[in-house]
Amino acid sequence: MMLNGSQILIQSLIDQGVDTVFGYPGGAVLNIYDALYEKKDQLRHVLSSHEQGAAHAADGYARSTGKTGVCIATSGPGATNLVTGIATAYMDSVALVAITGNVASDLIGRDSFQEVDIAGITMPITKHNFIVHDVKELASTVRLAFEIANSSRPGPVLIDIPKDITAAVCEYEKLPKFEKRPLPSVKESAMKQAIAAIRRAKRPLIYAGGGVIAANACEELLAYSRKTQTPICCSAMGLSSVPYDYELYLGMIGMHGTPVSNYASLNADLVIAIGARFSDRVAGNRKKFANAAEIIHIDIDASEISKNVKSDIAIVGDAKEVLQALIQKVEEEHHSEWRQTLLDFRIKIGLPKPKEGNKVDPRDFIYTLHKLLGEDAIIVTDVGQHQMITAQYYQFSKPRSFISSCGLGTMGYGLGAAIGAKCAHPDRPVVLITGDGSFHMNMNEMAVAVSQNLPIIVLVFNNTVLGMVRQWQTLFYGRRYSETSIMRQTDFVKLAEAFGAKGFRIKERDEIEPIINAALASKRPCIIDCLIDPDDCVYPIIPPGKNADEIIYGN
Repeated sequence: MMLNGSQILIQSLIDQGVDTVFGYPGGAVLNIYDALYEKKDQLRHVLSSHEQGAAHAADGYARSTGKTGVCIATSGPGATNLVTGIATAYMDSVALVAITGNVASDLIGRDSFQEVDIAGITMPITKHNFIVHDVKELASTVRLAFEIANSSRPGPVLIDIPKDITAAVCEYEKLPKFEKRPLPSVKESAMKQAIAAIRRAKRPLIYAGGGVIAANACEELLAYSRKTQTPICCSAMGLSSVPYDYELYLGMIGMHGTPVSNYASLNADLVIAIGARFSDRVAGNRKKFANAAEIIHIDIDASEISKNVKSDIAIVGDAKEVLQALIQKVEEEHHSEWRQTLLDFRIKIGLPKPKEGNKVDPRDFIYTLHKLLGEDAIIVTDVGQHQMITAQYYQFSKPRSFISSCGLGTMGYGLGAAIGAKCAHPDRPVVLITGDGSFHMNMNEMAVAVSQNLPIIVLVFNNTVLGMVRQWQTLFYGRRYSETSIMRQTDFVKLAEAFGAKGFRIKERDEIEPIINAALASKRPCIIDCLIDPDDCVYPIIPPGKNADEIIYGN
Protein backbone atom coordinates (compact mmCIF):
# COMPACT_ATOMS: atom_id res chain seq x y z
CA MET A 1 0.00 0.00 0.00
CA MET A 2 1.03 3.60 -0.59
CA LEU A 3 1.88 5.55 2.57
CA ASN A 4 3.72 8.76 3.34
CA GLY A 5 6.88 8.74 5.43
CA SER A 6 5.09 9.64 8.64
CA GLN A 7 2.60 6.82 8.22
CA ILE A 8 5.44 4.44 7.46
CA LEU A 9 7.27 5.53 10.60
CA ILE A 10 4.26 5.02 12.90
CA GLN A 11 3.32 1.70 11.30
CA SER A 12 6.93 0.54 11.55
CA LEU A 13 6.96 1.31 15.28
CA ILE A 14 3.79 -0.74 15.72
CA ASP A 15 5.32 -3.56 13.64
CA GLN A 16 8.34 -3.56 15.97
CA GLY A 17 6.10 -4.13 18.99
CA VAL A 18 5.98 -0.56 20.34
CA ASP A 19 2.87 0.29 22.37
CA THR A 20 3.91 3.57 24.02
CA VAL A 21 5.96 6.56 22.89
CA PHE A 22 6.92 9.71 24.79
CA GLY A 23 7.39 13.04 23.07
CA TYR A 24 6.59 16.64 22.28
CA PRO A 25 5.32 17.98 18.92
CA GLY A 26 6.77 20.79 16.83
CA GLY A 27 6.95 22.08 13.28
CA ALA A 28 9.39 19.51 11.90
CA VAL A 29 7.36 16.57 13.24
CA LEU A 30 3.84 17.81 12.48
CA ASN A 31 3.44 15.20 9.77
CA ILE A 32 4.52 12.49 12.22
CA TYR A 33 2.00 13.64 14.82
CA ASP A 34 -0.72 13.70 12.17
CA ALA A 35 0.05 10.05 11.40
CA LEU A 36 0.16 9.31 15.12
CA TYR A 37 -3.38 10.71 15.42
CA GLU A 38 -4.55 8.13 12.89
CA LYS A 39 -3.13 5.28 15.01
CA LYS A 40 -3.91 6.56 18.49
CA ASP A 41 -5.94 3.42 19.20
CA GLN A 42 -2.82 1.27 18.62
CA LEU A 43 0.00 3.48 19.85
CA ARG A 44 -0.19 5.48 23.06
CA HIS A 45 1.55 8.83 23.07
CA VAL A 46 2.48 10.46 26.40
CA LEU A 47 3.02 14.21 26.10
CA SER A 48 5.95 15.37 28.23
CA SER A 49 6.44 18.84 29.67
CA HIS A 50 9.96 19.00 28.20
CA GLU A 51 11.77 16.77 25.74
CA GLN A 52 14.32 15.77 28.38
CA GLY A 53 11.41 14.38 30.38
CA ALA A 54 10.32 12.38 27.33
CA ALA A 55 13.77 10.81 26.97
CA HIS A 56 13.89 9.91 30.68
CA ALA A 57 10.37 8.49 30.50
CA ALA A 58 11.33 6.27 27.56
CA ASP A 59 14.40 5.21 29.57
CA GLY A 60 12.32 4.36 32.68
CA TYR A 61 9.84 2.45 30.51
CA ALA A 62 12.72 0.43 29.02
CA ARG A 63 14.48 -0.32 32.31
CA SER A 64 11.30 -1.46 34.04
CA THR A 65 10.17 -3.73 31.18
CA GLY A 66 13.23 -4.87 29.25
CA LYS A 67 11.57 -3.50 26.09
CA THR A 68 12.81 -0.65 23.89
CA GLY A 69 11.90 2.87 24.97
CA VAL A 70 10.88 5.33 22.24
CA CYS A 71 10.82 9.13 22.32
CA ILE A 72 10.03 11.75 19.67
CA ALA A 73 11.15 15.39 19.42
CA THR A 74 11.10 18.12 16.83
CA SER A 75 14.19 19.69 15.26
CA GLY A 76 16.60 22.18 16.81
CA PRO A 77 15.95 22.77 20.52
CA GLY A 78 13.54 19.84 20.67
CA ALA A 79 16.28 17.52 19.50
CA THR A 80 19.00 19.01 21.70
CA ASN A 81 16.71 18.74 24.73
CA LEU A 82 16.88 14.95 24.28
CA VAL A 83 20.66 14.87 24.57
CA THR A 84 20.93 14.46 28.36
CA GLY A 85 18.37 11.66 28.29
CA ILE A 86 20.17 9.90 25.44
CA ALA A 87 23.50 10.19 27.27
CA THR A 88 21.90 8.81 30.43
CA ALA A 89 20.65 5.76 28.52
CA TYR A 90 24.02 5.33 26.82
CA MET A 91 25.98 5.29 30.07
CA ASP A 92 23.62 2.73 31.61
CA SER A 93 23.20 0.55 28.49
CA VAL A 94 19.46 1.12 28.00
CA ALA A 95 17.77 0.19 24.71
CA LEU A 96 16.27 3.43 23.42
CA VAL A 97 15.20 4.69 19.99
CA ALA A 98 15.06 8.48 19.76
CA ILE A 99 13.27 9.93 16.72
CA THR A 100 13.89 13.54 15.74
CA GLY A 101 12.47 15.64 12.96
CA ASN A 102 14.66 17.98 10.99
CA VAL A 103 14.19 20.77 8.50
CA ALA A 104 13.52 19.79 4.89
CA SER A 105 16.45 18.28 3.01
CA ASP A 106 17.04 21.36 0.84
CA LEU A 107 17.30 23.53 3.98
CA ILE A 108 19.90 21.42 5.78
CA GLY A 109 23.24 23.21 6.13
CA ARG A 110 21.73 26.66 5.56
CA ASP A 111 21.33 27.71 9.21
CA SER A 112 17.60 27.31 8.77
CA PHE A 113 15.12 28.03 11.54
CA GLN A 114 15.37 25.30 14.24
CA GLU A 115 18.05 23.42 12.31
CA VAL A 116 20.77 21.53 14.18
CA ASP A 117 23.07 18.63 13.31
CA ILE A 118 21.63 16.29 15.93
CA ALA A 119 23.33 13.27 14.35
CA GLY A 120 26.71 14.93 14.83
CA ILE A 121 25.86 16.09 18.34
CA THR A 122 24.77 12.64 19.51
CA MET A 123 27.43 10.57 17.76
CA PRO A 124 29.49 10.00 20.96
CA ILE A 125 26.42 9.04 23.03
CA THR A 126 24.59 6.63 20.72
CA LYS A 127 25.36 3.14 19.50
CA HIS A 128 24.48 4.40 16.03
CA ASN A 129 22.46 7.16 14.45
CA PHE A 130 20.76 7.59 11.09
CA ILE A 131 19.74 10.47 8.85
CA VAL A 132 17.01 9.23 6.51
CA HIS A 133 17.53 10.63 3.01
CA ASP A 134 15.06 8.46 1.09
CA VAL A 135 11.54 7.55 2.21
CA LYS A 136 12.01 4.10 0.68
CA GLU A 137 14.67 3.39 3.32
CA LEU A 138 12.59 4.53 6.30
CA ALA A 139 10.91 1.24 7.28
CA SER A 140 14.14 -0.74 7.07
CA THR A 141 15.96 1.99 9.03
CA VAL A 142 13.45 1.78 11.87
CA ARG A 143 13.77 -2.00 12.04
CA LEU A 144 17.57 -1.74 11.95
CA ALA A 145 17.53 0.86 14.74
CA PHE A 146 15.66 -1.57 17.02
CA GLU A 147 18.02 -4.37 16.06
CA ILE A 148 21.09 -2.29 16.93
CA ALA A 149 19.59 -0.90 20.16
CA ASN A 150 18.89 -4.41 21.46
CA SER A 151 21.78 -6.47 20.08
CA SER A 152 24.88 -7.23 22.15
CA ARG A 153 25.20 -4.49 24.78
CA PRO A 154 21.96 -2.46 24.65
CA GLY A 155 22.03 1.27 24.04
CA PRO A 156 20.34 4.24 22.37
CA VAL A 157 19.96 4.77 18.62
CA LEU A 158 18.80 7.99 16.98
CA ILE A 159 16.83 8.38 13.74
CA ASP A 160 16.77 11.90 12.25
CA ILE A 161 14.11 12.45 9.58
CA PRO A 162 13.92 15.62 7.43
CA LYS A 163 10.40 17.02 7.10
CA ASP A 164 10.13 16.38 3.36
CA ILE A 165 10.86 12.67 3.96
CA THR A 166 7.93 12.51 6.39
CA ALA A 167 5.67 13.81 3.60
CA ALA A 168 7.07 11.78 0.67
CA VAL A 169 4.99 8.81 -0.50
CA CYS A 170 6.11 5.30 -1.45
CA GLU A 171 5.00 1.70 -1.41
CA TYR A 172 5.02 0.24 2.10
CA GLU A 173 5.70 -3.40 2.82
CA LYS A 174 5.50 -4.67 6.38
CA LEU A 175 8.79 -5.92 7.79
CA PRO A 176 9.06 -8.60 10.47
CA LYS A 177 9.90 -7.67 14.03
CA PHE A 178 13.63 -7.19 14.63
CA GLU A 179 15.79 -10.03 15.88
CA LYS A 180 18.88 -9.60 17.99
CA ARG A 181 22.12 -10.24 16.16
CA PRO A 182 23.76 -13.57 17.03
CA LEU A 183 26.67 -13.36 19.41
CA PRO A 184 30.07 -14.93 18.78
CA SER A 185 30.62 -18.24 20.55
CA VAL A 186 32.29 -18.14 23.93
CA LYS A 187 35.86 -19.34 23.69
CA GLU A 188 36.18 -22.81 25.19
CA SER A 189 39.73 -22.06 26.34
CA ALA A 190 38.48 -19.14 28.44
CA MET A 191 35.77 -21.31 29.99
CA LYS A 192 38.34 -23.96 30.93
CA GLN A 193 40.55 -21.31 32.54
CA ALA A 194 37.59 -19.96 34.47
CA ILE A 195 36.54 -23.37 35.75
CA ALA A 196 40.10 -24.10 36.88
CA ALA A 197 40.24 -20.77 38.73
CA ILE A 198 36.88 -21.47 40.37
CA ARG A 199 38.14 -24.85 41.59
CA ARG A 200 41.28 -23.26 43.07
CA ALA A 201 39.42 -20.51 44.89
CA LYS A 202 38.95 -20.61 48.64
CA ARG A 203 37.47 -17.11 48.99
CA PRO A 204 35.44 -16.38 45.84
CA LEU A 205 33.24 -13.33 45.32
CA ILE A 206 30.72 -12.50 42.58
CA TYR A 207 30.54 -8.83 41.55
CA ALA A 208 27.27 -8.45 39.61
CA GLY A 209 26.47 -5.42 37.48
CA GLY A 210 23.63 -4.15 35.34
CA GLY A 211 24.53 -6.61 32.59
CA VAL A 212 23.01 -9.41 34.68
CA ILE A 213 19.64 -7.67 34.62
CA ALA A 214 19.95 -6.69 30.95
CA ALA A 215 20.62 -10.33 30.04
CA ASN A 216 17.71 -11.58 32.18
CA ALA A 217 20.26 -13.72 33.99
CA CYS A 218 19.16 -13.17 37.60
CA GLU A 219 17.91 -16.74 38.09
CA GLU A 220 21.14 -18.14 36.68
CA LEU A 221 23.17 -15.87 38.95
CA LEU A 222 21.39 -17.25 42.01
CA ALA A 223 21.66 -20.83 40.77
CA TYR A 224 25.41 -20.49 40.27
CA SER A 225 25.85 -18.85 43.68
CA ARG A 226 23.85 -21.58 45.41
CA LYS A 227 25.76 -24.41 43.73
CA THR A 228 29.17 -22.97 44.51
CA GLN A 229 28.19 -21.14 47.72
CA THR A 230 29.74 -17.95 46.37
CA PRO A 231 28.74 -14.63 48.01
CA ILE A 232 27.39 -11.88 45.75
CA CYS A 233 27.84 -8.13 45.85
CA CYS A 234 26.32 -5.72 43.32
CA SER A 235 27.14 -2.44 41.68
CA ALA A 236 24.40 0.20 41.85
CA MET A 237 23.31 -0.92 38.37
CA GLY A 238 23.14 -4.50 39.59
CA LEU A 239 20.79 -3.77 42.49
CA SER A 240 17.56 -5.82 42.40
CA SER A 241 19.28 -8.68 40.57
CA VAL A 242 19.57 -10.51 43.91
CA PRO A 243 16.80 -10.66 46.57
CA TYR A 244 17.82 -8.73 49.67
CA ASP A 245 17.15 -11.73 51.93
CA TYR A 246 19.30 -14.21 49.99
CA GLU A 247 21.72 -15.60 52.55
CA LEU A 248 24.83 -15.04 50.40
CA TYR A 249 23.94 -11.49 49.33
CA LEU A 250 26.35 -8.89 50.72
CA GLY A 251 24.77 -5.72 49.27
CA MET A 252 26.21 -2.93 47.16
CA ILE A 253 29.96 -2.62 46.67
CA GLY A 254 32.01 0.53 46.19
CA MET A 255 32.13 4.12 47.39
CA HIS A 256 28.93 3.90 49.45
CA GLY A 257 28.72 0.13 49.53
CA THR A 258 28.22 -2.08 52.54
CA PRO A 259 31.25 -2.63 54.77
CA VAL A 260 31.09 -6.40 54.20
CA SER A 261 31.07 -6.09 50.39
CA ASN A 262 34.17 -3.92 50.44
CA TYR A 263 35.81 -6.17 53.02
CA ALA A 264 35.11 -9.13 50.75
CA SER A 265 36.77 -7.39 47.79
CA LEU A 266 39.90 -6.84 49.88
CA ASN A 267 40.13 -10.47 51.00
CA ALA A 268 38.77 -12.51 48.09
CA ASP A 269 41.15 -14.72 46.16
CA LEU A 270 38.79 -14.81 43.15
CA VAL A 271 36.42 -12.10 41.86
CA ILE A 272 33.92 -13.08 39.16
CA ALA A 273 32.68 -9.85 37.58
CA ILE A 274 29.50 -10.34 35.55
CA GLY A 275 28.12 -7.54 33.38
CA ALA A 276 30.01 -4.91 35.36
CA ARG A 277 32.54 -2.31 34.29
CA PHE A 278 34.67 -1.60 37.40
CA SER A 279 33.75 2.08 37.32
CA ASP A 280 35.48 4.57 39.60
CA ARG A 281 32.55 4.38 42.02
CA VAL A 282 33.44 0.70 42.58
CA ALA A 283 37.17 0.64 41.92
CA GLY A 284 38.28 4.05 43.17
CA ASN A 285 41.90 2.96 43.01
CA ARG A 286 42.05 0.77 39.92
CA LYS A 287 45.55 -0.53 40.67
CA LYS A 288 44.67 -1.74 44.16
CA PHE A 289 41.12 -3.02 43.65
CA ALA A 290 40.86 -6.68 44.71
CA ASN A 291 44.59 -7.05 44.12
CA ALA A 292 44.73 -10.26 46.16
CA ALA A 293 42.35 -11.94 43.74
CA GLU A 294 42.33 -13.49 40.31
CA ILE A 295 39.69 -11.73 38.24
CA ILE A 296 37.32 -13.41 35.82
CA HIS A 297 35.47 -10.80 33.77
CA ILE A 298 32.30 -11.90 31.97
CA ASP A 299 30.85 -9.24 29.69
CA ILE A 300 29.01 -8.98 26.41
CA ASP A 301 31.15 -6.00 25.39
CA ALA A 302 34.75 -6.94 24.67
CA SER A 303 35.83 -3.30 25.01
CA GLU A 304 35.04 -3.41 28.73
CA ILE A 305 37.49 -6.22 29.42
CA SER A 306 40.57 -4.82 31.24
CA LYS A 307 39.48 -1.25 30.45
CA ASN A 308 39.55 -0.21 34.11
CA VAL A 309 40.85 -3.20 36.08
CA LYS A 310 43.06 -5.83 34.46
CA SER A 311 41.33 -9.18 34.13
CA ASP A 312 43.16 -12.50 34.39
CA ILE A 313 40.47 -14.42 32.50
CA ALA A 314 38.15 -12.80 29.96
CA ILE A 315 34.88 -14.36 28.83
CA VAL A 316 33.10 -12.33 26.16
CA GLY A 317 29.51 -13.45 25.89
CA ASP A 318 25.94 -13.20 27.08
CA ALA A 319 25.78 -13.41 30.89
CA LYS A 320 22.82 -15.78 30.84
CA GLU A 321 24.48 -18.24 28.45
CA VAL A 322 27.84 -18.11 30.23
CA LEU A 323 26.27 -18.69 33.64
CA GLN A 324 24.19 -21.58 32.30
CA ALA A 325 27.38 -23.18 30.97
CA LEU A 326 29.25 -22.61 34.23
CA ILE A 327 26.42 -24.11 36.29
CA GLN A 328 26.69 -27.29 34.26
CA LYS A 329 30.46 -27.54 34.52
CA VAL A 330 31.43 -26.39 38.00
CA GLU A 331 31.37 -28.65 41.04
CA GLU A 332 29.40 -28.04 44.21
CA GLU A 333 31.38 -26.09 46.81
CA HIS A 334 30.84 -25.00 50.41
CA HIS A 335 33.43 -22.36 51.34
CA SER A 336 32.08 -22.52 54.89
CA GLU A 337 35.09 -20.80 56.48
CA TRP A 338 34.93 -17.88 54.02
CA ARG A 339 31.17 -17.50 54.46
CA GLN A 340 31.53 -17.49 58.24
CA THR A 341 34.28 -14.87 58.05
CA LEU A 342 31.98 -12.58 56.06
CA LEU A 343 29.03 -13.23 58.37
CA ASP A 344 31.14 -12.37 61.42
CA PHE A 345 32.35 -9.17 59.77
CA ARG A 346 28.80 -8.14 58.83
CA ILE A 347 27.68 -8.63 62.42
CA LYS A 348 30.67 -6.65 63.68
CA ILE A 349 30.40 -3.75 61.19
CA GLY A 350 27.14 -3.10 59.39
CA LEU A 351 25.49 -0.08 57.84
CA PRO A 352 24.71 2.80 60.21
CA LYS A 353 21.37 2.36 61.98
CA PRO A 354 18.65 5.04 61.98
CA LYS A 355 19.18 7.65 64.67
CA GLU A 356 17.02 7.60 67.76
CA GLY A 357 14.50 10.29 68.58
CA ASN A 358 11.54 11.71 66.68
CA LYS A 359 13.47 13.56 63.99
CA VAL A 360 13.04 12.08 60.53
CA ASP A 361 15.92 9.79 59.54
CA PRO A 362 15.90 8.91 55.81
CA ARG A 363 17.00 5.35 56.63
CA ASP A 364 13.97 4.81 58.83
CA PHE A 365 11.78 6.24 56.08
CA ILE A 366 13.20 3.74 53.57
CA TYR A 367 12.50 0.81 55.90
CA THR A 368 8.91 1.99 56.46
CA LEU A 369 8.36 2.53 52.75
CA HIS A 370 9.40 -1.05 52.00
CA LYS A 371 7.20 -2.40 54.77
CA LEU A 372 4.12 -0.62 53.39
CA LEU A 373 4.73 -1.12 49.66
CA GLY A 374 5.74 -4.77 49.63
CA GLU A 375 7.84 -6.55 47.03
CA ASP A 376 6.00 -5.36 43.92
CA ALA A 377 6.98 -1.70 44.09
CA ILE A 378 9.22 0.03 41.56
CA ILE A 379 11.59 2.49 43.22
CA VAL A 380 13.04 5.30 41.13
CA THR A 381 15.63 7.79 42.36
CA ASP A 382 17.29 10.96 41.28
CA VAL A 383 20.99 11.47 42.08
CA GLY A 384 22.56 12.38 45.39
CA GLN A 385 22.48 11.30 49.03
CA HIS A 386 18.92 10.01 48.72
CA GLN A 387 20.03 7.76 45.84
CA MET A 388 22.79 6.13 47.88
CA ILE A 389 20.64 5.77 51.02
CA THR A 390 17.99 4.05 48.89
CA ALA A 391 20.64 1.79 47.36
CA GLN A 392 21.94 0.92 50.82
CA TYR A 393 18.71 0.37 52.73
CA TYR A 394 15.79 -0.45 50.41
CA GLN A 395 15.17 -4.20 50.34
CA PHE A 396 14.73 -5.13 46.69
CA SER A 397 13.29 -8.53 45.83
CA LYS A 398 12.54 -8.43 42.09
CA PRO A 399 14.70 -7.55 39.07
CA ARG A 400 14.01 -4.19 37.39
CA SER A 401 12.53 -2.73 40.57
CA PHE A 402 15.35 -0.18 41.10
CA ILE A 403 15.67 2.54 38.44
CA SER A 404 18.36 5.18 38.74
CA SER A 405 20.89 7.10 36.67
CA CYS A 406 24.06 5.38 37.83
CA GLY A 407 26.59 6.14 35.07
CA LEU A 408 25.88 9.72 34.06
CA GLY A 409 24.43 10.67 37.46
CA THR A 410 21.66 12.81 36.01
CA MET A 411 19.91 15.05 38.52
CA GLY A 412 16.33 15.51 37.35
CA TYR A 413 16.20 12.01 35.82
CA GLY A 414 13.79 10.51 38.30
CA LEU A 415 10.36 12.02 37.64
CA GLY A 416 10.44 11.32 33.90
CA ALA A 417 11.70 7.80 34.56
CA ALA A 418 8.97 7.22 37.16
CA ILE A 419 6.36 8.32 34.61
CA GLY A 420 7.75 5.85 32.08
CA ALA A 421 7.76 3.03 34.64
CA LYS A 422 4.19 3.78 35.74
CA CYS A 423 2.96 3.88 32.14
CA ALA A 424 4.45 0.41 31.69
CA HIS A 425 3.17 -0.94 35.03
CA PRO A 426 -0.13 0.74 35.92
CA ASP A 427 -0.91 -1.89 38.58
CA ARG A 428 2.40 -1.63 40.47
CA PRO A 429 3.27 1.07 43.03
CA VAL A 430 5.87 3.50 41.66
CA VAL A 431 7.71 5.80 44.05
CA LEU A 432 10.27 8.46 43.16
CA ILE A 433 12.76 9.15 45.95
CA THR A 434 14.43 12.47 45.26
CA GLY A 435 16.11 15.43 46.93
CA ASP A 436 15.03 19.04 46.84
CA GLY A 437 18.00 19.83 44.57
CA SER A 438 17.26 17.10 42.03
CA PHE A 439 13.49 17.67 42.11
CA HIS A 440 13.91 21.33 41.17
CA MET A 441 15.66 20.25 37.97
CA ASN A 442 12.63 18.71 36.21
CA MET A 443 9.65 19.04 38.53
CA ASN A 444 7.66 20.38 35.56
CA GLU A 445 7.03 16.74 34.62
CA MET A 446 4.62 16.60 37.58
CA ALA A 447 2.09 18.10 35.18
CA VAL A 448 2.40 14.93 33.09
CA ALA A 449 1.73 12.63 36.05
CA VAL A 450 -1.45 14.61 36.78
CA SER A 451 -2.70 14.90 33.19
CA GLN A 452 -2.08 11.19 32.60
CA ASN A 453 -3.68 10.18 35.94
CA LEU A 454 -0.52 8.40 37.10
CA PRO A 455 -0.61 7.93 40.90
CA ILE A 456 3.13 8.27 41.42
CA ILE A 457 4.35 9.13 44.91
CA VAL A 458 7.21 11.65 44.88
CA LEU A 459 9.16 11.62 48.14
CA VAL A 460 11.33 14.74 48.48
CA PHE A 461 14.08 14.43 51.09
CA ASN A 462 14.22 18.15 51.76
CA ASN A 463 17.39 19.32 53.53
CA THR A 464 17.59 22.76 51.81
CA VAL A 465 21.10 21.95 50.57
CA LEU A 466 22.79 20.06 47.74
CA GLY A 467 23.43 17.17 50.10
CA MET A 468 26.03 15.02 48.36
CA VAL A 469 28.13 17.93 47.12
CA ARG A 470 27.93 19.52 50.55
CA GLN A 471 29.01 16.24 52.15
CA TRP A 472 32.15 16.29 50.00
CA GLN A 473 32.75 19.89 51.03
CA THR A 474 32.42 18.75 54.67
CA LEU A 475 34.83 15.84 54.29
CA PHE A 476 37.34 17.05 51.70
CA TYR A 477 37.05 20.86 51.38
CA GLY A 478 37.31 22.08 54.96
CA ARG A 479 33.58 22.82 55.29
CA ARG A 480 33.78 25.61 52.72
CA TYR A 481 30.14 25.46 51.58
CA SER A 482 30.36 27.22 48.25
CA GLU A 483 26.88 27.43 46.65
CA THR A 484 25.53 24.24 48.21
CA SER A 485 23.32 25.81 50.90
CA ILE A 486 20.62 26.58 48.37
CA MET A 487 17.85 27.46 50.87
CA ARG A 488 15.00 27.35 48.35
CA GLN A 489 11.71 28.67 49.64
CA THR A 490 9.59 26.27 47.59
CA ASP A 491 6.51 25.00 49.41
CA PHE A 492 6.20 21.49 47.99
CA VAL A 493 2.70 20.97 49.43
CA LYS A 494 1.39 24.09 47.68
CA LEU A 495 3.37 23.12 44.57
CA ALA A 496 1.64 19.74 44.48
CA GLU A 497 -1.75 21.45 44.76
CA ALA A 498 -0.83 23.90 41.99
CA PHE A 499 -0.11 20.98 39.66
CA GLY A 500 -3.38 19.30 40.64
CA ALA A 501 -1.65 16.67 42.78
CA LYS A 502 -1.91 16.04 46.50
CA GLY A 503 0.70 17.36 48.93
CA PHE A 504 1.87 16.14 52.33
CA ARG A 505 4.58 17.22 54.75
CA ILE A 506 6.51 15.11 57.25
CA LYS A 507 8.43 16.78 60.06
CA GLU A 508 8.65 13.99 62.63
CA ARG A 509 9.28 10.25 62.62
CA ASP A 510 5.83 9.24 63.87
CA GLU A 511 4.24 10.94 60.85
CA ILE A 512 6.01 8.72 58.31
CA GLU A 513 3.72 5.69 58.26
CA PRO A 514 0.34 7.47 58.37
CA ILE A 515 1.31 9.91 55.63
CA ILE A 516 2.65 7.19 53.30
CA ASN A 517 -0.61 5.31 53.85
CA ALA A 518 -2.62 8.46 53.11
CA ALA A 519 -0.67 9.04 49.89
CA LEU A 520 -1.24 5.45 48.78
CA ALA A 521 -4.94 5.64 49.62
CA SER A 522 -5.41 8.85 47.62
CA LYS A 523 -4.68 7.02 44.34
CA ARG A 524 -3.48 10.35 42.97
CA PRO A 525 -0.06 11.78 42.11
CA CYS A 526 1.41 12.94 45.41
CA ILE A 527 4.39 14.93 46.65
CA ILE A 528 5.59 14.22 50.18
CA ASP A 529 7.85 16.94 51.55
CA CYS A 530 10.06 15.19 54.09
CA LEU A 531 12.17 17.57 56.18
CA ILE A 532 15.59 16.14 57.10
CA ASP A 533 18.84 17.31 58.69
CA PRO A 534 21.19 19.11 56.23
CA ASP A 535 24.21 17.76 58.12
CA ASP A 536 23.18 14.11 57.78
CA CYS A 537 25.85 12.34 55.66
CA VAL A 538 25.89 9.03 53.82
CA TYR A 539 28.26 6.52 55.34
CA PRO A 540 30.30 4.51 54.79
CA ILE A 541 32.26 6.31 52.10
CA ILE A 542 35.47 5.40 50.32
CA PRO A 543 37.09 8.72 49.39
CA PRO A 544 37.46 9.30 45.64
CA GLY A 545 40.57 7.64 44.23
CA LYS A 546 41.02 5.49 47.33
CA ASN A 547 40.73 1.77 47.97
CA ALA A 548 38.38 -0.18 50.23
CA ASP A 549 40.98 -0.36 53.01
CA GLU A 550 40.67 3.45 53.34
CA ILE A 551 36.92 3.43 54.01
CA ILE A 552 35.38 6.03 56.34
CA TYR A 553 32.66 4.49 58.49
CA GLY A 554 31.28 7.78 59.76
CA ASN A 555 30.50 9.19 63.15
